[in-house]
Amino acid sequence: MRPFLKNKFFITAVIIAVLAALVPTALSAAGAHMPLRNFTNVLLTPLQKGFNYITDAIDGFSSYFTEFDELVAENAALKQENAALRDRLYNAEETENLNEWLATFLEMKRAHTDFHLSAAKITGRESGNYMTVFTVDQGSAHGIKKGMPVVSAEGVIGYVSEVGLTWSKVTTLLESAASIGAYVERTGELGLVEGSFSLAAEGLCEITYLHADSDVKVGDRILTTGYGSVYPRDLVIGYVTEVLSDEYSRTITARISPAVSLSDLHQVMIITEYETVTE
Repeated sequence: MRPFLKNKFFITAVIIAVLAALVPTALSAAGAHMPLRNFTNVLLTPLQKGFNYITDAIDGFSSYFTEFDELVAENAALKQENAALRDRLYNAEETENLNEWLATFLEMKRAHTDFHLSAAKITGRESGNYMTVFTVDQGSAHGIKKGMPVVSAEGVIGYVSEVGLTWSKVTTLLESAASIGAYVERTGELGLVEGSFSLAAEGLCEITYLHADSDVKVGDRILTTGYGSVYPRDLVIGYVTEVLSDEYSRTITARISPAVSLSDLHQVMIITEYETVTE
C-alpha cells in the first residue's frame, strides 16, 4: 500500500478531489458572487468527473483481481479434488486387478495339486513392448532357486535365471537362450521351442526340429513335454501363427505366439516344486 500512496498521480488526484469538494462549499460560505461560483464549478466539474471515472476504474480493477484470485483458488481446489478422485479410481482398479489375479492363482493351485506355487510381483523390466528378462520380488530368502519355472494361469512365461536374497531375474521364453521341450497337442509331434533375437521383437518364438512331413497347422496349440526340461508337462506354451519349411534340412519350423501376454504382466507364479515326468 505504501508505494501506492507515494505515487504522484494518486496524490494529484486526491488534491483535485479535495478541491472539487471544498472550493464550491468555501465560496458559498464566504458569500462569493454567483458568477465566480459558476466559473469555479465550470472549471472543477470536468476534474470531478475525471476523478470519479478514475476512482470507478480503480474499483473495477481491484474487483477484477479479487475475482481472479477467487478463480485461482477455486481452480486449485478443483485440481486437488480431481487428483483425489483419480487416486481413488486407481486404487479401485488396482484392488480389482489384484483380486482377479488371486482368483487365477487359486484356480491354478486347484488345477495342479502337485504344484507348489510362490506368488511374485514384477519390480523391474526391460524397455520395449515385449520383455525377455524381468525382475521379481522373491529370492533365496523365499525359497526361490535358479532354474525354477515361472508361469501364469494362461501358461508358460519363462524360468528363474538368477537369484538374489530378496529378488530374482526371470528369463522369458522369448529370450534366445530359452529352450523348452514341446509337442503339438493335436498330433503329438515332438519339437523344441526356442526364442530368438529377431522374433522376440515381434513377441514370438518358434518350435523347431519338426519332421518334413509334419502335420502342424496354424492355430495348433503347443504344450510342454516335461522331458529334460525345467517345466512340468502339459503347460500351454502358445499357438502356431505360421508354418515354414526348410528344403535343405528337410524340417518344419513353426512360429508361435505365446499364450501369456508378456507385455501386460504384473504378477507371476514360480513353481517351486512339482512331480517330474520319468517315462
